[in-house]
Amino acid sequence: MSNFLKENNGRVMWHPMTSPQDSIDAPPKIITGSSGVRITDIDGHEVVDGVGGLWNVNLGYSCQPVKDAITEQLAKLPYYSTFRGASNDAAIELAYELNAFFAPDGMRRSFFTSGGSDSVETSLRLARQYHKLRGEPGRIKFLSLKKGYHGTHMGGASVNGNANFRTAYEPLLPGCFHIPAPYTYRNPFNVSDPEKLAQLCAAALEDEIAFQGANTIAAMIVEPILGAGGVIPPHKTFLPMVRDICDRNGILLITDEVITAYGRTGAWSGARLWGVKPDMMCTAKAITNGYFPFGAVMLGEKLVDAFENNPSAKIGHGYTYSGHPVGAAAALVCLAETKRLNVVENAAARGDQIFEGCAALMKKHEIVGDVRGGHGLMTAIELVSDRATKKPVDPDVAANVQEIAYQSGAMIRISGANIILSPPLVVTEEDAIALLDALDSALGAA
Repeated sequence: MSNFLKENNGRVMWHPMTSPQDSIDAPPKIITGSSGVRITDIDGHEVVDGVGGLWNVNLGYSCQPVKDAITEQLAKLPYYSTFRGASNDAAIELAYELNAFFAPDGMRRSFFTSGGSDSVETSLRLARQYHKLRGEPGRIKFLSLKKGYHGTHMGGASVNGNANFRTAYEPLLPGCFHIPAPYTYRNPFNVSDPEKLAQLCAAALEDEIAFQGANTIAAMIVEPILGAGGVIPPHKTFLPMVRDICDRNGILLITDEVITAYGRTGAWSGARLWGVKPDMMCTAKAITNGYFPFGAVMLGEKLVDAFENNPSAKIGHGYTYSGHPVGAAAALVCLAETKRLNVVENAAARGDQIFEGCAALMKKHEIVGDVRGGHGLMTAIELVSDRATKKPVDPDVAANVQEIAYQSGAMIRISGANIILSPPLVVTEEDAIALLDALDSALGAA
């Protein structure tokens, strides 16, 4: 069986985010088991999962209450639609709990999806419809950050700020414009002071709005901390400035919380981390601990006022699996466990440990050009071949670092020249030490 799987993976399956040829030339790790925060491959090699599945297994792989909820719901009602004329008990209960959980963020309603990309697509569509309902049909454009990541649907790819997810699929949605990200290590202003950079990026946003015309812009979508783009945390003043600029110009603010919601930043949401109330929040990933594909767009006061008690506000959008009863049952228990364990505390403590550990590795290894993090369990190490010029390492060097780290006991994720670390929020101090030790070995061998 082992040989069959290894021989056929690249022959019969295309993988996301790589080339079909790569899966043949550099076969992936075939993960066949898991326990706690550790995963085991087909050859029996066990490692600490420094990736947390894909930012989503916040409670680890042994969260039995969520597994039990899925099993019980499958026995009762394995599926029913929530399209017009039908609903289900699990989805209603979940909406009630989520509305309470996100009430401090100003959220009042839930719209269920199948995952993060679906949540982004939903928010963009509802933003346009919101303005049409209010008599401003000309507000159709979207603003976002360069380096931002918002999934892979056509709308999400259009607001994405990374050419890797755009170029092969262009032309994309018209009317999407990008401003510089508050990325202190590389930015067009050549500014390394986070607060000054935040002001410059906010000024660029105001300039773009003035150029496009505020009355043509529907929404701005932004990750509270940029994730896939390399863990780029803005200065604490940045998102409040964006909120103010959007308010003054009648533009909706959407926070893409697919990664940052449910405790990863050391706060219950990324918006809450920065003290901002968005108009919509896109969530998914950790909502079911990765055990079931599911997502939720949370809707604030402006959306509620425009859509409710309005006969013309028919939502012509949704997914077969919106409000899936099994996903909703999983999410209900996952949310309860997330609150019971108060994972924000451990996320903050272990996040500091890993961030400080990576900073120490930077002092030790010349290949490390920058370390970013400091807000929960989101950390990135940017690899360079020359610190003076900030030239990124070659892809084969980054791949070698990943392989040596794996052999040394930790699964890490490479994105371009970045090592991205996002372990489960229940990771222990000992697990974090094992992760850092594996990184030390890998960076030392690079």
